[in-house]
Amino acid sequence: MEKITLRNVHVPLPQKLYSRLKAEAVRAKQPAATAVREAIELWLRQRRKAALHKAIARYAAEVAGSHADLDKDLESAAVEHLLDNERAAQ
Repeated sequence: MEKITLRNVHVPLPQKLYSRLKAEAVRAKQPAATAVREAIELWLRQRRKAALHKAIARYAAEVAGSHADLDKDLESAAVEHLLDNERAAQ
């Protein structure tokens, strides 16, 4: 079984935000620390996803029109596949 090391981060919150956090924790029947941990994890996933999207977009712009650009036959096959999936779902 993997041992997880926990670290504390002390973050001062404005009273209004703290009150909202506590109310949500009560509503969710979980400790406020759990709600904060989940919020931080979500924020970090969103940041990583945004960074990846930006990197892919930058790469696509750099290689547009070059030999590394999307192959026309592959692009057509992908579009056809997506359309077939959309039709099948209807």
